[in-house]
Amino acid sequence: MLMRIAVTGSTGLIGKALLSHLHDNGHDTVALVRRTPQSASEIQWNPSQGVLNAADLEGINAVVHLAGAGIGDKRWTDSYKKEILESRTKSTALLAQRLGELQQPPSVFLSGSAIGIYGPRGSEELGEDASHGDTFLADVCEQWESAASPATAAGIRTAFLRTGIVLSPKGGALKKQLPLFKLGAGGKFGNGKQWQSWISITDEVRAIAHLLTSTLAGPVNLTAPTPVTNAEFTKTLAKVLRKPAFMAIPPIGPKLLLGSELADALLFTGQRVVPNALLADGFRFSHSTLEEALRNLLLS
Repeated sequence: MLMRIAVTGSTGLIGKALLSHLHDNGHDTVALVRRTPQSASEIQWNPSQGVLNAADLEGINAVVHLAGAGIGDKRWTDSYKKEILESRTKSTALLAQRLGELQQPPSVFLSGSAIGIYGPRGSEELGEDASHGDTFLADVCEQWESAASPATAAGIRTAFLRTGIVLSPKGGALKKQLPLFKLGAGGKFGNGKQWQSWISITDEVRAIAHLLTSTLAGPVNLTAPTPVTNAEFTKTLAKVLRKPAFMAIPPIGPKLLLGSELADALLFTGQRVVPNALLADGFRFSHSTLEEALRNLLLS
């Protein structure tokens, strides 16, 4: 079934790939942008000021909400932590409210979230029913998901995209790591025992597309079924690139550069997350293992 789909965060890593995928599959897409629209395929909004005309959303069949300030783009000052939170909660609340006002609301609202909601949990396996953490990121994710309540109250099927580490050579963590690893200077962070729940950009986009026509609602983990430790990730990336990776990066450097809280959240702690909801719903991953994902992304 072809759909008219509104997408926020369309210039980000996931948003760009999603728009390309939707276009390739014949869907009509509309991007929500903060600047003046340049075509009929754009709608202007300003979440911080509560600006979004509900009439512009009439006729939309589905909404995918990916917008939000980058978690690792800047040091976590009090002001930037506020921006991280409000860029998510205000935009989600505005969208959900406007969707609920429509005469013909969309059938589905896919709203961004993250596996950070679980907090650092060691080797505990975490499905969608796992309890939430008590960190800054966990709190952000909880408020982010709660902000979508007007859409749920309006009867719109709402799913929360609890995304893990998205692997792509075009952006995100993998792009930042590649230069060092290609020089043979890559290595694990700390003791390397922290878990990394990853997903290829290919499967991230495919999973979102799957959820557009699924019946799933509520939290959905967007991670591959085989999370790995940081040491395993390092070893596998080095193997694919045919480079050594003997270095071990101690916490002190990244903590000085990024700040202790951000460095711990991004590099030295993690979650072992599994995509129970997607698997039970019949979704099949193109890249179930890290090695096949990296070979496809980096060598094909």
